[in-house]
Amino acid sequence: MYTLYFMPGACSLAVQVVLRELKQKFTLINKLHTENFTAINPLGNVPALVTQDKVLTEGAAIMLHLIQSHPSSFWSSDPKEQQQTIEDLMLANATMHPAYGRLFFATHNIESVSEREHFLKKAAEQISLVWQSVGMRLESRAHLGPFLGGQQPSVADIFLTVYASWGAHFFVDIQIPDNVQQMLDRVRERDSFKAAVSAEQSN
Repeated sequence: MYTLYFMPGACSLAVQVVLRELKQKFTLINKLHTENFTAINPLGNVPALVTQDKVLTEGAAIMLHLIQSHPSSFWSSDPKEQQQTIEDLMLANATMHPAYGRLFFATHNIESVSEREHFLKKAAEQISLVWQSVGMRLESRAHLGPFLGGQQPSVADIFLTVYASWGAHFFVDIQIPDNVQQMLDRVRERDSFKAAVSAEQSN
């Protein structure tokens, strides 16, 4: 049994989706409704996942813990495929996530309208380059299936689907290749993703 602390639309959504895919029982708690959340995670960030004996933080680390703890298609027994899973996860969490983070930073910290717009444009260009990289990975594995994980989504696919939704908050031009958009749409149509979004809205 897990307890997942979240904020609506944050990357904690991806963790919730994976918990559902793994058929794990969990309690969902909105960070905004939690007194003294820093006692759970001193940095104040979500996701934070509470297990029986510890608190796990950092999205990528939580994902690795879950997929290594509960057998599924997310984690192969083949070391080469395990390495690919980790690389895809790091592309999503360590490259794409910070790229989108620059949009939020600029919006809240750059007062000059012209400077902010310039920064946002450059940030969007960088995000588009990362999406191009995702597209090339998908293309190179097209014979395996429509996802980075082949016939089934990987944890990277799920993270990337959450990040893609963040672009709607900004007036920027982010270019997402067609094969990537198709992958994102497939993830959004999964019952686990729809249920996770609905659960966030009701908490």
